Amino acid sequence: MPAAEVDVSPDLVRRLLAVQHPDLADHPIELMSNGWDNVMYRVGQALVARLPRREVAATLLMHEQRWLPHLAPRLPLPVPAPVRVGKPDLGYPWPWSVVPFLPGQVAARNPPADPGDAAVALGTFLGALHTPAAPDAPPNPYRGVPLEERQATVAQNLSIVGDLVDHGSVTRVWEAALAAPRWDRPPAWVHGDLHPANILVHDGRVSGVIDFGDITSGDPATDLSVAWMLLPAECHDAFRKAYQAAGDHAAGDDIWVRARGWAVALSLAFLAHSADNPQMADIGHRTITAVLA
Repeated sequence: MPAAEVDVSPDLVRRLLAVQHPDLADHPIELMSNGWDNVMYRVGQALVARLPRREVAATLLMHEQRWLPHLAPRLPLPVPAPVRVGKPDLGYPWPWSVVPFLPGQVAARNPPADPGDAAVALGTFLGALHTPAAPDAPPNPYRGVPLEERQATVAQNLSIVGDLVDHGSVTRVWEAALAAPRWDRPPAWVHGDLHPANILVHDGRVSGVIDFGDITSGDPATDLSVAWMLLPAECHDAFRKAYQAAGDHAAGDDIWVRARGWAVALSLAFLAHSADNPQMADIGHRTITAVLA
């Protein structure tokens, strides 16, 4: 994990709230997580303060501030659309957000009790999300792009993981995905980082989708790769039908071939760069196993 560029302490969060949102300053402040890009502090029972710990994450947070309030009303699962916006102050250099607290644990640690129900919930969610994006949707050179633009990175990550995976089998899946026709519709909204650590499960059911910092526009096959990350093979058909029923989405096989290719690309990235993150390494192992099964 990259080192934090700013120490985001509970005292700093309380002082920022006191200056910018004084009605929240007396709420209990409790550290929730200190992640790759952001620090999350629970603010009372209903809210969470989300503050970048690295400069690169500040731009991603501003994408959430700009677009999640626009998208949230039409999505069938809760998402952390900011309810308050913070600005640089008191020596803290970047924008920050206050978002609703969404109950649940991430699916990577707390899988859904009924995978078939989860398949329908996620398929319906992505069907609602993957509508034509705004012309000024955030660009992202790593997500939503044609698969051939990920070729060099896939080759590099395959070299890094060594004999953790069957190179011949991975290459066959990847080359089939590269050969599939490109996305030829208007660029769609894409979550960009949809994996089991960004899906919440509460009382056994999918209850929310978090971390939209990589939101962009392009090929929705990027997000559909989540089928191999979370769902057993026997639930893929339900996922696909729910997705297609939720909007005017491509019904052919090409998008699913590309989605399987994205599952390869992302699983290799997780495996190659998660030496200090067992949760993401486990997602990588599970995904590549599912892809090759």
